[in-house]
Amino acid sequence: MLDKWDHRFLTLARHVAGWSKDPSTKCGAVIADIEHRIVSIGFNGFPMGIEDDPLFLANREAKYERMIHAEMNALLFMSSRGEGRTLYTVPFLSCARCAVHVIQAGIAMVVAPPCRIPRWQESIELSKILFAEAGVGVLEVEPEDGIQTSKQDETEYETPGSARRSGRAFSPRGA
Repeated sequence: MLDKWDHRFLTLARHVAGWSKDPSTKCGAVIADIEHRIVSIGFNGFPMGIEDDPLFLANREAKYERMIHAEMNALLFMSSRGEGRTLYTVPFLSCARCAVHVIQAGIAMVVAPPCRIPRWQESIELSKILFAEAGVGVLEVEPEDGIQTSKQDETEYETPGSARRSGRAFSPRGA
């Protein structure tokens, strides 16, 4: 169940997402430790020193080649490993490209609204499998009330070399 801190950090991630200059998808990320301290934040954008050129922002292919995702920015600006920390992302769960970095950084839990953008569905489904295999907890919350979890949280994953386990039944690393 979503507690007041999860709600606060998702709200902050939504605010940080507003800083993105991406005209189609504004993403924000907040990383917090177990004592509810903010460790890092990030939003999707071009790397430092690269101009936010409207021509590149309007061209999806050119934009994707230059864009750093919100999770990656938050991980890059984090001063130490993410052991036991929670990543909050908006508007949806990390894509597979970011998920592998989130796992490698040692993040224990990811909290995000469910994805409703079709072009990201396949990547996010792979992220859920990767997170489950690596033991990273996933909590998807409905943004309307900030409390309801999606049905996907109850899905069981079959991962190579591991027993079947539920996205909610296993404990994140260090728990």
